[in-house]
Amino acid sequence: MVRTMSLIRALISTARMVRHTPRLADGLPPDDAVLLDAPDDRLAPALVSAALGAYEDTAKLLATTRESAEWENRDRYVMRLAAFAHHRDEWLGHWLAASPDDPDALVVRAELEVRRAWESPARAELLGELGPLIATAAEGDPRDPVPWRIALDHARGTHAGHDAFESLWGEAVRRSSHHYGCHVAALKYLSAQWHGSHQECFDFAEQAAEDALPGSLVKALPMRAAFSRLLDGDLASMATDRIDAACEQAITLSRVYAAGDPWPAEVRNLLAYVLVVRHRWDEALEQFRLIGPYATSFPWTSLTDDPLGWFLETRDGVRLQVASTMPLWNRTDRGRPRGHYA
Repeated sequence: MVRTMSLIRALISTARMVRHTPRLADGLPPDDAVLLDAPDDRLAPALVSAALGAYEDTAKLLATTRESAEWENRDRYVMRLAAFAHHRDEWLGHWLAASPDDPDALVVRAELEVRRAWESPARAELLGELGPLIATAAEGDPRDPVPWRIALDHARGTHAGHDAFESLWGEAVRRSSHHYGCHVAALKYLSAQWHGSHQECFDFAEQAAEDALPGSLVKALPMRAAFSRLLDGDLASMATDRIDAACEQAITLSRVYAAGDPWPAEVRNLLAYVLVVRHRWDEALEQFRLIGPYATSFPWTSLTDDPLGWFLETRDGVRLQVASTMPLWNRTDRGRPRGHYA
């Protein structure tokens, strides 16, 4: 009898999936329309020019962000340009040769060299040699917090002590008190995987989120602390109340932005993942709808070498989970004939 009931439940669940899954695709772009780390309308032309070996568009873009104090955009662009230069750095070499003291070229170079060192087996040794390069980038424009974000990443890799970290953190927030990239770098340093603990990580993230301006991505910092905790082990032993509170805060932040907005895409990708881990399927599906075509490498590269594939598989899996919990027939279906024309 028990075996028969289990079979019936499985058949009903399958029927629900078949009936509802296609309809749950509403609002989700098709797989071939989803892009990984798609650049925005300002960065895309600069990347095209860089691919052709030219640096002028990049120089103009970063100079604009610096002159207008667009520190969040600047940080994102510096990271993307350094990632590009990691594989094709001729254009950066031409730029530095033409303008060796350009603060924008210097900050891209600092980010690039730190990135290269992080990926090397000799990471600590190589990072240890980069202090002067980062200091030079910081001197390029004393207002710029981005070199201090790079310095925080550098400090984590060189196992700098907490006093050194606090000094760098003070310099960063003095330049931009709510800078998201600097907060993320600090959170990584304080994580249990590096130089802190889950308690320190959550405490820092929750206080930062409480102090952040409305709509600031820093409001989602507890979600990053939750992700760090989830990566580290057994869900049963975790402070799930803090994880769920982080979800609620990130959901509230996500609602501030329009669907398909690339700016909060990374936060929404992370939120979707954590909601999946918490089996909050309907809310995860809503985040996938809000993400639209903007898949991001983080958090998926922490889980797989195929971030786009993992994103799409997770999205499909969430649709199936939601479909399996929906009623097989709606109320309006009851009493209708289910013959050939139903």
